[in-house]
Amino acid sequence: MNKSCKISIILICLALRLSTSSLQGQFLKDTTSVNLIKRGIDYVYNFDFKNADKVSAKLIKLYPGHPVNYLFKGMITYWKSYPLITTSPGRESFEADMRKSIELCDKIKDPKSEAEILLVNLCARGLLLLFYTDNDLSFEVFPIATSTYQCVRRSFDFTSNYSDFYFFTGVYNYYREAYPEAHPVYKTLAFLFPKGSKVKGLEELQIVAKNSIILKAESYSFLTGIFLCFENNYQQATFYNKSLHKIYPENPAYLGSYIKNLLLIKQYDEAEKEIKSSIAYLKNPFFQAQVTIFNGILQEKKYHNIRQAQQFYINGIKDVSSFRSFGDEYAAYAYFGLSRISKLNGDMNNQKLYLKLALKLAVFKKVDFDD
Repeated sequence: MNKSCKISIILICLALRLSTSSLQGQFLKDTTSVNLIKRGIDYVYNFDFKNADKVSAKLIKLYPGHPVNYLFKGMITYWKSYPLITTSPGRESFEADMRKSIELCDKIKDPKSEAEILLVNLCARGLLLLFYTDNDLSFEVFPIATSTYQCVRRSFDFTSNYSDFYFFTGVYNYYREAYPEAHPVYKTLAFLFPKGSKVKGLEELQIVAKNSIILKAESYSFLTGIFLCFENNYQQATFYNKSLHKIYPENPAYLGSYIKNLLLIKQYDEAEKEIKSSIAYLKNPFFQAQVTIFNGILQEKKYHNIRQAQQFYINGIKDVSSFRSFGDEYAAYAYFGLSRISKLNGDMNNQKLYLKLALKLAVFKKVDFDD
């Protein structure tokens, strides 16, 4: 399922409250510390884990016992293990760090550090929820989700403190309106929560993209998902994806997303160029599985080599299956392709079968590469 889609469900379904104990230091009041953590997060998202570990050690020394240390360690584990699935060796340490960060934040009662701790708390909760939703662990989602809504609502009071809070208000404002429109079954549930504004939500996410301390990459990623899946503006989605890939060129997740967007806007030459220059990323098995499916799209759409495309799709589905629900989105693209090929071959039974499988896995049915 698309990451933005999953988090939107969480933000609509949340409900309870943040409790708050005093820790030494307020790292976001210190310019040196802010620059340190911004640099560290850039290292993480750009897969420079050696330097990210050095930053982690400095933060622990500067702010012993601060929940940001556990958040940062968890971020390193999440991206070092990408994609983090239930069988990943780093799963236990990731969950332990996120839960420790949340636990510490929930004990803080110093009003002077409330904004800082709320930001760390929301980031830790968001990343942990992302892991659970990516892996369809709904039984783990709800206990955390039900204690997070008031954190999100509280963030509206602190946007003047840190631009990062606009991420949470922006996501809430946009998805509170857009998600029920796209999925009417949630309209009754959404009615229980304060109204939002899609326009304001987009404006707030754009603020984060420009000025964030922690959530720059996530804001670009959400803007990509919004324009891709809700606004159906593939050109605008590609702009944000290209920007994200340019900022973090060593991140295979962002390169894969950029290539996908290029294929959706039919820039086949540019997509193929990116694939051919991505040899260094092929050590990441999830990215390799994506590339197999992308090559199927290229063979089908650019070269009209149906037999070769079919083989790429079949191989891609097999490769991505080891990532379970994490890879469903890409398996859906391959099944859509196999359905098109079956139709060309006059095989109506397989056309319907593959289409059914694609629609079962796809969250946003229009993103199918049919046009």
